[in-house]
Amino acid sequence: MKAIQVCVFGAPDVMRLAELADPEPAAGQVLVRVEAAGVNPVDTYIRSGAYARKPPLPYTPGMDGAGVVERVGPGVTRRRAGERVYIAGSLSGTYAQRALCLESQVHPLPDLVSFAQGAAVFVPYATAYRALHHCARAVPGEAVLVHGASGGVGLAAVQLARAAGLTVLGTAGTDEGLALVTREGAHHALDHRSPDFPERLLERTAGRGPDVILEMLANVNLARDLELIAPRGRIVVIGSRGPIQIDPRAAMSKDATLIGMSLLNATAEELASVHSALVAGLENGTLRPIVRAELALAAAPAAHELVLQPGARGKIVLTPWGES
Repeated sequence: MKAIQVCVFGAPDVMRLAELADPEPAAGQVLVRVEAAGVNPVDTYIRSGAYARKPPLPYTPGMDGAGVVERVGPGVTRRRAGERVYIAGSLSGTYAQRALCLESQVHPLPDLVSFAQGAAVFVPYATAYRALHHCARAVPGEAVLVHGASGGVGLAAVQLARAAGLTVLGTAGTDEGLALVTREGAHHALDHRSPDFPERLLERTAGRGPDVILEMLANVNLARDLELIAPRGRIVVIGSRGPIQIDPRAAMSKDATLIGMSLLNATAEELASVHSALVAGLENGTLRPIVRAELALAAAPAAHELVLQPGARGKIVLTPWGES
């Protein structure tokens, strides 16, 4: 099979298209023919060697994907050959024509959801769900600010928050991004580049500020988040690309809570509840993954550059069986 292989940590061009043997499923494992593989910012951090958890070299990147079950190993009871599935983590990596997964990493993909959309489910939607419900414990009627709402995690958070009965405020930096955030369910779409952004946010929350902030770029926004958060509000840090200096008194004055989270820290029980909710949302149409671009597998280096550019509008996916 064709697969992307990383033999040394470094720049995007360390990813090379290789010919590898097809994996064989052992007990409790599932082999999936990958029709689409999702690209996430975290994939770039791992590939560069900057992430805290480094896989042994060589490795094939990718945690997200979707496809069809080809074979199952002994003891697998919940999945069967021929079933459409989305992948939530993988033993062998998803930037490949086939991926070896644990049974618990493979979940039903409803017929109304395309493979490209299925590849946009796990990291964005599970991250957004865990941040919103497990960490912030948001409840209906509260106001949530989603920073970077036009990106993969941001759009997932907008859809999840709207379905949960929250008042949703989302930020973006382009007219196209603002239109997308509105279309996907935000009650208010705000340009975070605008000088009057803080005033407009407070106006739309009756001067109180949001009860929950989901923060995708804490190294830029966290100090201002602490000024804008409502009393006893919760800020969940989902992403950051560097350090920032903050004044703890800003949190003290409001009894505000600052929560850091990583999807990789989720327990098996938390993940089980997440996927139950995500499958239900995909089935009833409240969750609608947005695909920004589909690229050939060999274009993985270009995808890693594209996923870090500002102005994201949905997920980037690789198509392992397309032209390379």
